[in-house]
Amino acid sequence: MDPSALPLGIQVGAWRVVGRRGHGSYGMVYRVERAGDAESGVFALKLALRQMDPRFEREAELLSRLTHPHVPKLLDQGIWVSPEGVSFPYVVMEWVEGMPLYEWAVRHPFSSRHALGLLAQVARALAATHAAGGVHRDVKGDNVLVSADGTKVFLVDFGSGSYSGARRLTWRPEPPGTFQYWSIEALRFRWRFRHDATAHYEAGPADDVYALGVMAYRLVTGVYPPPLESKALDAGEGYVRSQRIAPEKQAHVSPKLAALIRQMVAEKPSMRGNAAEVAHALESAAKDAGRQASRVITRRSKQAVASTLGTRLRGWRVGMMWLGWPTAAALAVLWAGSERGESGTWERRPVEMVPRKRPGDAEDGRTSGLVSAALTLHGDPKGLEATTGAVSLDMPMKPFSGQRRPPCKEYEVEVNGGCWHALQDKRPPCGEETYVWKNRCYLPSPSPPRPATSESP
Repeated sequence: MDPSALPLGIQVGAWRVVGRRGHGSYGMVYRVERAGDAESGVFALKLALRQMDPRFEREAELLSRLTHPHVPKLLDQGIWVSPEGVSFPYVVMEWVEGMPLYEWAVRHPFSSRHALGLLAQVARALAATHAAGGVHRDVKGDNVLVSADGTKVFLVDFGSGSYSGARRLTWRPEPPGTFQYWSIEALRFRWRFRHDATAHYEAGPADDVYALGVMAYRLVTGVYPPPLESKALDAGEGYVRSQRIAPEKQAHVSPKLAALIRQMVAEKPSMRGNAAEVAHALESAAKDAGRQASRVITRRSKQAVASTLGTRLRGWRVGMMWLGWPTAAALAVLWAGSERGESGTWERRPVEMVPRKRPGDAEDGRTSGLVSAALTLHGDPKGLEATTGAVSLDMPMKPFSGQRRPPCKEYEVEVNGGCWHALQDKRPPCGEETYVWKNRCYLPSPSPPRPATSESP
């Protein structure tokens, strides 16, 4: 029996399935009630999609350490054995009603004061997590649910989380979580140890605070912070830094909110403050900010941000190459897809990626074709993450401009005339940054750039 398609009425441990909520990163979430005690209410049961997935034991341990009003409470954990004899772990938590943060922001006008209050609640949840010796490692809008009245948020999906003393489950150098939310120090680590397959980045509380800042930037501006730049140092090392484009240049936000967002995404972790300090600052700003903080946040016009956008896209191609081609491809689609206009309407329909050739693609063989492909998204991308969430993109019928053509590398897969990188540990639903083909998740492989004068980008 497929753990992602349990029939209604089936019993899992002491719980009876009465509905489905949807997929998480590693599990299917069902609405359940206590068997024989429907009066006790409904709860959320998250069932692993892979047999004996060790992430569930770690998630349960982390949640068991937390008792916080903005984190769903852990109620039970166990192992469900399918009729075929296959074992799948599960956790049961309190049921939380809410809308993902970015989707809520699209549907409900909100002020800087309102945003400060909501972000403070997330920061408090992170502070409790850190105080318990844990880290969330996947703070983003999809993992923050806003209540129907817009006054309360919940930090959910601790499946990528960890805690002090937890055993290591993956052997990749990059941190878990979502690309756009990786901290500067995580990206620097990725560059420094790009040739060391044994290197492992240990995400800490400062990474969660940085991700909170990225989420806040995305919330108020509708786009992610600018991509990275690189520059060669005398020693030849690749140096990565973020461009300083203030959120108030993208949207009309209160000065205090803008300042706190800049603080959270500061280059130096010590400048960000810990989660408790950030929470206090957000709460104080919500109380003390002037009348401007009560005005509804509006995005600046396309003309006002056009020059900024041009700078960001021009700086992307060289600045991303140090990450490695599979990661760069994902970031190309993700960041470029979030850079388009600030106004307009969007439709709740599947996203279509249409390859489109731009001048110069054939000559330099770089990845600008992938950027232009991402820019052909139908509708306004400010609603993209809200609508797609865990939905994956269908494989295009032909390769993107700038994508590698056969012969492909031995670690790549040829599909529809292009070379693709398979994500070995991902199965659908893959997320909006990936493409699906034959029940696997893929990223487009860009053609390498022309040789540079030095190793560093």
